[in-house]
Amino acid sequence: MKMEGMLDKKAARNETGADTSQGAPSSSEGIYAAPMTRYVTLLFAIACGMSVANIYFAQPLLDQLSIEFNMDYSIIGIVITVTQVFYAMGLLLLVPLGDLLNQRRLIIGQMTISAAALVIVGTASSGAMLFAGLALVGLLAVVTQTIVAFAATMAAPAERGRVVGRVTSGIVIGILLARTVSGILKDLAGWRFVYLVSAALMLLMVYALYKVLPNAARKVKTLSYAQLLKSVWMLFLQERLLRIRAVLAMLIFTAFSMLWTPLVLPLSSPPLSLSHSAIGAFGLVGVVGAMAAAKAGKLADRGYGQRTTGIALFLLLLSWLPIGYTERSLFALVIGIILLDLAVQAVHVTNQSMIFALRPKARSRIVGGYMMFYSIGSAAGSITSTHVYAHFGWHGVCVLGASVSAVALIFWAVTKGAKGAH
Repeated sequence: MKMEGMLDKKAARNETGADTSQGAPSSSEGIYAAPMTRYVTLLFAIACGMSVANIYFAQPLLDQLSIEFNMDYSIIGIVITVTQVFYAMGLLLLVPLGDLLNQRRLIIGQMTISAAALVIVGTASSGAMLFAGLALVGLLAVVTQTIVAFAATMAAPAERGRVVGRVTSGIVIGILLARTVSGILKDLAGWRFVYLVSAALMLLMVYALYKVLPNAARKVKTLSYAQLLKSVWMLFLQERLLRIRAVLAMLIFTAFSMLWTPLVLPLSSPPLSLSHSAIGAFGLVGVVGAMAAAKAGKLADRGYGQRTTGIALFLLLLSWLPIGYTERSLFALVIGIILLDLAVQAVHVTNQSMIFALRPKARSRIVGGYMMFYSIGSAAGSITSTHVYAHFGWHGVCVLGASVSAVALIFWAVTKGAKGAH
């Protein structure tokens, strides 16, 4: 036992040699000394991927929804906005509850209600019913962040980065594959089938998690809901590392959205003129990079978080060079996608591994606040990239993406040596 404690303490040291073992969960938290099995980690990753995919299913279905509900394209586009807005609301209003309520019940409850929301969407008979169902889907999709926080709490300190890396990979893979899966199921049996199948799979996942998730009693300081939400902002004021990593998250996901949101436009236009199925296949390419980045958590566990961040941000900047040749070489685009998704996921995993060590009893609030910056970045990237493409074409998008990536690299270089940045 003494040797285990020494190993855990050693693993909690960062690059500066500072001991962060105070941020590691102890047995008093109701957490487990035994390592998480590959099965449980994989189950968590799949649950995250399935949950987050629900808010992206609609993107390739907008034309069908427009016809079904007799809505103009300008109106049906609000489907995406509504889902993302309610997802952001969930990050602020629901995720912090993981620090106040029983996390097992919270996860199972949210996923069960999410399945019901998917049924509402899949059986919608009016536009109002469709929007209401999708709003609820977006709100409850934040269960992914509660799962990530719970996984970090279950994991032993020496393996936290690795576990978070694998579970977080499920989220990115879910985002990337959602469009592909949605298109395939729609071609098989129509757009409603997409949501009904997802609802059935969510219920199966609820049963699996019910069997696996431990029902650990935790000693949680009594807070009112208002105090809980206020404490999210207080964490940002008190923790410099959280502020720095949140800004990095905003910048990398801005760059991520600048690639994926407008990518369909040059690929579907001459001279490429690819089919929607072919365009969707590029999501599979992104999965390669996302899966490779899962190992970034191991490096963070060993105290190489800052070094990993720097290398990943350099690769993010470099990725825009081959992406700029998209209209002349699809092979170059594939290389660029792999590099970009690898870089974004590596920084994201490292970010979470580092911030989860700050306040063991506030992990849900920390990840909820952190992911708000992710949402801001994603929205900013989507809006600006489509606007730039309309005026300056694909090269304009690449210049903008490279500029944001350069800002992220410079910001990291300036802040990496600052007090409280480790």
